[in-house]
Amino acid sequence: MAMSSARARLPGVQWGRLLMLAGGTLLLALAVFCAWQTWLIADQGSAVARVHAAQDRAVQALNEEIAKQRDTMNQAVAGLDLTGLPGSAQQVAAALKQRLPQALNIEVYSAGLDEVLHANYREFGYAKAAQLMSAPDAEGTPPMEATLKGLGDRRLTVVEPLGPSQKSLAWAWIELPFTPVADRFDKVPVSDGRLELHQSTDRGENLQLMAHGRRDSDDIEPTGKPIEGSTFNVVAVLPGAYIVLPPSWPFAAMLTLAGLIGGIALFWLFVRVGKPARAPVEEPTLSDVVEAQPFQPEPVKSAPVATKPAPVPVPVDVKVDPAIFRAYDVRGVVGKSLTPAVAKLLGQSIGTVMREKGLRDIVVGRDGRLSGPELAGALADGLRLAGIDVIDVGSVPTPVVYYATYRYNTGCGVAVTGSHNPPDYNGFKIVVGGETLSEGAIQDLYQRIVSGALQSDGGGSLRLVDVLPDYVERITSDVQTERALKIVVDCGNGIPGAVAPQVLEGIGCEVIPLYCDVDGNFPNHHPDPSDPHNLEDLILSVKQTGADFGLAFDGDGDRLGVVTRNGEIIFPDRTLMLFARDVLSRQPGATIIYDVKCTGHLKGQILDAGGSPLMWRTGHSLIKAKMRETGAELAGEMSGHFFFQERWYGFDDGIYAAARLLEILAGDLEGRTPEEIFATCPKGVSTPELKVEMAEGEHYRFIEKFREQAHFGEATLVTIDGVRADWPDGWGLVRPSNTTPILVLRFDADSEQALKRIQDIFRMQLLAVDASLKLPF
Repeated sequence: MAMSSARARLPGVQWGRLLMLAGGTLLLALAVFCAWQTWLIADQGSAVARVHAAQDRAVQALNEEIAKQRDTMNQAVAGLDLTGLPGSAQQVAAALKQRLPQALNIEVYSAGLDEVLHANYREFGYAKAAQLMSAPDAEGTPPMEATLKGLGDRRLTVVEPLGPSQKSLAWAWIELPFTPVADRFDKVPVSDGRLELHQSTDRGENLQLMAHGRRDSDDIEPTGKPIEGSTFNVVAVLPGAYIVLPPSWPFAAMLTLAGLIGGIALFWLFVRVGKPARAPVEEPTLSDVVEAQPFQPEPVKSAPVATKPAPVPVPVDVKVDPAIFRAYDVRGVVGKSLTPAVAKLLGQSIGTVMREKGLRDIVVGRDGRLSGPELAGALADGLRLAGIDVIDVGSVPTPVVYYATYRYNTGCGVAVTGSHNPPDYNGFKIVVGGETLSEGAIQDLYQRIVSGALQSDGGGSLRLVDVLPDYVERITSDVQTERALKIVVDCGNGIPGAVAPQVLEGIGCEVIPLYCDVDGNFPNHHPDPSDPHNLEDLILSVKQTGADFGLAFDGDGDRLGVVTRNGEIIFPDRTLMLFARDVLSRQPGATIIYDVKCTGHLKGQILDAGGSPLMWRTGHSLIKAKMRETGAELAGEMSGHFFFQERWYGFDDGIYAAARLLEILAGDLEGRTPEEIFATCPKGVSTPELKVEMAEGEHYRFIEKFREQAHFGEATLVTIDGVRADWPDGWGLVRPSNTTPILVLRFDADSEQALKRIQDIFRMQLLAVDASLKLPF
């Protein structure tokens, strides 16, 4: 009886009210967290703006300091007695030292730099030799650089021409203290984020020299703002913030409001529901016991749905950056905008498009980058998840992936490659149904990912195939040289090194390999033959070995560069002239396509050879689409892409193009040297690609205004890709880049006078649209 009475006095545990209390507390805590996230998201934009403002101030300060240093040196060099050079080099150096007392070291070298060319670079210094060797080819005055003399002894170095501007009598190597530059950089206040002073090298690297600001900032921007007259650039590192919600403050604010309302509602229910009608009594009656029972709501039948949420299209921890979906491919920074999770979603999206077209097989290959195996594997997983059978051809050049799509009759392929970009980049070149995806088709892949319109029924298979023997056999069975040419092949440690020497030896040439071991760090120089600095080692090697000429490939093997024995770089539009003559000798009247950046002489050469010239937009995928539309037998771009339909498959292949070039040069009926054959291809006076940086999207808007407002008199205008104006003695071009927010300009003419006139006309028209433009010419 006593035990029964004790049990009656114990209050019942009201689980429903406890759940309401816990839920309300949790929702209010969530509301506080979302409010904090809202503030972080709202503040992020202003913080980024403050970092960019500090970056602009640093650029201005360093521009002023470099200009000041340059003026001091120009004044010191002016009026020097240069009599007796090069024999009086030591006397000239001593006189210059008196005029520049702040200089740490001054050395004078001959105009031809012979003593540098034959120096022992280990003792002389690689950086010093590279700076001196590049000085004669510099546009304008050679830029200032920073070198490390010893531990912590950084110096500002510059090569100054001595003598007339048209032809230098000698070159002065001047070392100055780096401290003034460092002081100007350090004095720029940085309240948010971090600023880093970088130096660009001829190998495509971006070395960090200095940094100041918050160390917890880690969102480094991929490109910096250049410092005029130097190889320096200031890179902004944006402030990091612990933002886990989607970066939209309205959305975060809505979550905050929802949490507050839900929490308050549950607290209100906690107070109102389940309160006992009367206090318990010492000896309860039956009615007392019934009325005092705790509130127990009936279980809700739909509760299991909460434990099994509906699947979402994209996992919440996967962020897909729309910026990686470019005009011609998908490309980003590994570990940041490009991860295995993103690659898997991309594979699903590609597989979904294939399923809609009734295609079930695809070839996947990768270049030699360190991130290639992981990204290619994730891509294959996504394709198989979409029900696609994958043929993995391993580590091969991009053209070999294209070849495999024909060899295995898939019509579909993905090359996982960063092409000529820095080592931390990678990307995907995509072919579906025989069409290389570009522009709208690539954007469609992104829209499918974000909308969740992806196949995921699985069932795709994977098989590993070695296609390289077939590729080599296909080329060597079709192309053979009449005589053995001796060539240096520079692969820049890219994946072509595993294939190109074998192919070129197979067609009958003597190959001297240069940087042909595949290394995704690209330790020797950047694998981009369109940059003259990357061809310096090849030119030197050709001269030292007595080779007939040299060939260079980019990182994934779809572009080709050529240099002669005397060190001349043969631009791709002149190489295309040789290819056009050769193809038209067998296919008279055929259409030959070239992009808007090619020389004006190319059209006449194609017409003289009996062909039909067609200028088209820049971009490998756009060129291939135009070839299919017109039935063209050959196409080429100023970037070094060559597309052979005659005797080949129509895709861009630097290795096959090299074989065809060797066939032409070795089979010359007159027995001329490569230099003599290239001399038959007319050339003018031209500029490299000049670039004007702009804000994201602003370069497209500028081109639209420029098309409407610019006037070029009697010039012939081509507006398929920017604006190109042709005169009888030359032409100029301005177009928006489809990969980065810049304007690309190029000028070509028959003479220096014509080139200057065309540049003056373009300068006037460009500044009439935007007077604030900083033009590089």
